[in-house]
Amino acid sequence: MKPRITVITLGVDDLARAVTFYRDGLGFTTEGIIGTEFEHGAVAFFDLESGLKLALWHRRDLAHEAKVPMSVSSPGEFTLGHNVSSKDEVDQVMEEAERAGAVISDRAHEAFWGGYSGHFQDPDGHLWEVVYNPAWEGE
Repeated sequence: MKPRITVITLGVDDLARAVTFYRDGLGFTTEGIIGTEFEHGAVAFFDLESGLKLALWHRRDLAHEAKVPMSVSSPGEFTLGHNVSSKDEVDQVMEEAERAGAVISDRAHEAFWGGYSGHFQDPDGHLWEVVYNPAWEGE
């Protein structure tokens, strides 16, 4: 297996609400919800940079497709990292997310490892880290 990820799918409780957050609140590009003619098929895809896609799919439909039981989720299971080029950009993205309805769980601050970061949760509790890492400049 090549070390490559092409789609990140997030299970959500309310697909329309999640689309509104990512499309209208954060400005992500999407054609909207598609696949509604199929049982368990309604999904929304967002084009991210470098060919990566973000998919939003109802939690129950994702569990059905993967043949796994529904369980309680925890926002501490993983983060989606959004790296930016400056501390000011971290602050701007955090403000944009908050205006969009995100819950700020960790206000932007100087990190112990020399960077600057903050965390927010989308309407379904998925945890995002917005981070400036000076060690990654020029990459």
